[in-house]
Amino acid sequence: MPKQAKSRTRASGAVPAVAPRPELKRYFEALSSALGPQHWWPARTPFEVIVGAILTQNTAWTNVERAIANLRREGLLTVSALEHVDQRRLARLIRSSGYFRQKARKLKEFVRFLRREFGGSLERMFRTPTAELRERLLAVHGIGRETADSILLYAGGHGVFVVDAYTHRILSRHGLSHEKAKYEDVRALFEASLPREPALYNEFHGLIVNVGKNWCRTGEPRCQECPLEPFLPARALKVKAGAPVAAGAQP
Repeated sequence: MPKQAKSRTRASGAVPAVAPRPELKRYFEALSSALGPQHWWPARTPFEVIVGAILTQNTAWTNVERAIANLRREGLLTVSALEHVDQRRLARLIRSSGYFRQKARKLKEFVRFLRREFGGSLERMFRTPTAELRERLLAVHGIGRETADSILLYAGGHGVFVVDAYTHRILSRHGLSHEKAKYEDVRALFEASLPREPALYNEFHGLIVNVGKNWCRTGEPRCQECPLEPFLPARALKVKAGAPVAAGAQP
């Protein structure tokens, strides 16, 4: 894992009350044993994490990697450099990430926010209590819940769990949440079920990304090969295999 800001165990703010699911700890243990350390998020500095968190919106990470490589080549992976670069040039450099004009504006808005609110200092920003900082990040143009939580956890070491499409897909297929569950409800489920340890949240989310990319795919899930296969509800396995399911059968 690239060196990140020092971890903090502050509370992540008010979240919906949910019943803990102890099996989530077993999911983590099974994945950790099968897959080992994930070294996620792939970045060299906390600021690069933030840039990546914005660029990865609605695109694959491989597209983000090309954009970040362009920014690194041009010496633009610092707060000051992004503040001063022409927005049209910035957009051209991040074109591979998609929605590049909008994302160029988002990057500019973030560094303006950082300069205005914290004098351009990430260290000062991350000293802000988690709940307060999360609300302030969510007020910045282009930063939604997943992006804000990625910034808090991976760049700042704050104890918030990041929920993404992979998380929703895996939990719904395993009967742990509804496929249309709200972001905050899924986040609350993890935070109620696990110790509030940023390193644990970091690693678990990285493992979930791995599973989502390689086994729990949208169109062609590879359930029988997945490290989480032993936890998959029997009903889902029967459907996958084409076997009839008795009326009223429960996952």
